[in-house]
Amino acid sequence: MAAGAPSAIEAVLRRDRLVTLVALACVCIAAWAYIGLGIEMPAAEMPGMDMPGMDMPGMAMDPAMPMPWTGATFALMTAMWAVMMVAMMLPGAAPMVLTYAALQRHRRQAAPHHATLLFALGYLAVWTGFSILAAALQWQLDALALLSPAMATASTVLAGGALVIAGLYQLTPLKQGCLVRCRSPVEFLTRHRRSGPFGLGLRHGLFCLGCCWALMLLLFVGGVMNLAWVGAIALFVLLEKTIPGGHWLSRAAGAGLIAWGVWTLVAAA
Repeated sequence: MAAGAPSAIEAVLRRDRLVTLVALACVCIAAWAYIGLGIEMPAAEMPGMDMPGMDMPGMAMDPAMPMPWTGATFALMTAMWAVMMVAMMLPGAAPMVLTYAALQRHRRQAAPHHATLLFALGYLAVWTGFSILAAALQWQLDALALLSPAMATASTVLAGGALVIAGLYQLTPLKQGCLVRCRSPVEFLTRHRRSGPFGLGLRHGLFCLGCCWALMLLLFVGGVMNLAWVGAIALFVLLEKTIPGGHWLSRAAGAGLIAWGVWTLVAAA
């Protein structure tokens, strides 16, 4: 029995990695399914849309008469943004989460899944905070009648400016520094190993936010309700964090966004 114990433990550890990976995949699939159903479903059929004060912001056909916002509306939009951030950002964070789970198993922690869950929750807490700010920005844009039915900005100047800002940010040392930390799970976890699971997840989330916040604001350019645009940004975030030479992809995208933004502004002049 004693001779067979180590192999049994190794089998459990290998299974733990599979469990973590499957759990991440299930969460991402559920989030994408929620987004897809919400975008395809007409506003009048969405849950809660028939309740007073729960009309989807930006869905008004007359841009001069934006839909009224209430506390419930703001909570609904914050939840929508939070689910979207899970769908878009968790795949790119998966290598970090899996590496953290592997370190927990290597250290023979008593509850590795519990620690990994706390790490993931800390990471998502940062993006939940961003979701609150994004919903507040959506509220203001809607109040100024600057949102289309697809929740894209109706202002060409604003769209061009957002593209230029996002492109310039891609080239800044802050962006590249945050990207390096997101691309180096072992180095990050080794450097900050004294933080608790939740605190470590928060720290990683802040670096990830520093890396991607400008890209997330581009949702207002192509449309928050445009599934293809949402998917394109999510794929880019995944690629720049995971593929070899991702930092060069990031810089190339920055140059492309600047050119696109300038062209948009010139066309609007």
